[in-house]
Amino acid sequence: MSTPSPSMQAMIDRLAREDAGLGDLTTMLPQHGRAMADLTNARWNRDLPEMAEARTVLHAGLPARWVVPEEDEGREAILHVHGGGWAFCSPATHEGAARRLARACRCAVLTIDYRLAPEHPFPGGLDDVLAAWKARDPSRRWSLAGDSAGANLALAAMLRLIDEGDELPRTALLFYGSYDTDFDTDSYRAHGEGPGLTRDRIMRYWDWYAAEALRGDPCVTPLSAGDEALAALPPLYLNAAALDPLLSDTERLSERLRGLGRQDRYDLIPGVIHGFMQMGSFLPEAEEAFERAGAAFRGMTA
Repeated sequence: MSTPSPSMQAMIDRLAREDAGLGDLTTMLPQHGRAMADLTNARWNRDLPEMAEARTVLHAGLPARWVVPEEDEGREAILHVHGGGWAFCSPATHEGAARRLARACRCAVLTIDYRLAPEHPFPGGLDDVLAAWKARDPSRRWSLAGDSAGANLALAAMLRLIDEGDELPRTALLFYGSYDTDFDTDSYRAHGEGPGLTRDRIMRYWDWYAAEALRGDPCVTPLSAGDEALAALPPLYLNAAALDPLLSDTERLSERLRGLGRQDRYDLIPGVIHGFMQMGSFLPEAEEAFERAGAAFRGMTA
C-alpha cells in the first residue's frame, strides 16, 4: 500500500494542523529541539494503559522508567531503547509506547535515559545501553527492544555483546530501525520527502551521531556486520512502516538474515509512516503492531 491508510491520513492531517509553523527540530539548537520534542510527544502520553507498577528508578546510574503490567509473572523483562534520532526523546516521551509494549508482551519493561547526540555522539548512547544491559536483574530473563534509533542501538548492543563473548538477550524486538547510511535506497527515493520523517532530517541525525569515518563500524551501521555476527544474533522480531524512508533498511536486514537460514519474523505494516507506534492512543495500526510484537515475543520466550 503506497498511500496512507484512512486513520493514518487523519493523523497526518492532525499533525499538520497542530504543528504548523514549528519547523524542523534538527535545525534548532539541540536543547531547543529536545524541548519541542518533549512538548509534541506529550499528546501520545495521555490516557495511558494502566500498569500494576510504574515508577522512576536509577539503573546503572541512568534515570529510567520501570513499568509492569498486571499480567507480568515475574520471569521476563525487556530493556527498551527509545527512538529520537539519537538526539531527542526520553523515557517520558515513550511512556505510552513502553506501557503498550509491556501490556502486549505481558512482562516488565525498563526504558533508560541514555546520553544523546550531538553532545554525546557514538559510542555514548551505545555505552549506556550496554551498561544498562550488564546491570540487569538476574532474577528475570531479559530481552531487548527499540524503535528507530533505539532499534539501531539495540542491534548494535547485541553485535558488541557477540564480539565480547557476553550473554545475549533471549530475543529482540526492533521497530522501523535505522541500520545503514545509504540514503539512496528505494524507500528513500519513494518517501524521502515525507510525510513525517525525511531524508534531510535523517542525514542531520547521522551527522550528529557518527562522523563519516566511523560509519563502517557495525556498531554504528549494523548492516555492515559480517554474516558470522548476524548469524549469532538471538531470535529477532522486525517490523517496518510501509511509508518510511527507513523501510529499505529493515528489508535489507531481513533479507540478509533469511539468507543465513534464520527464521526471524518480519512484519511490514501497510499505510503508516515512521514513528506510528508512538500514536497508540489514536491509531489502530499502532495498537495492532504492539499486539503482533507481543505475540511474537511470547512465542520466542515460551
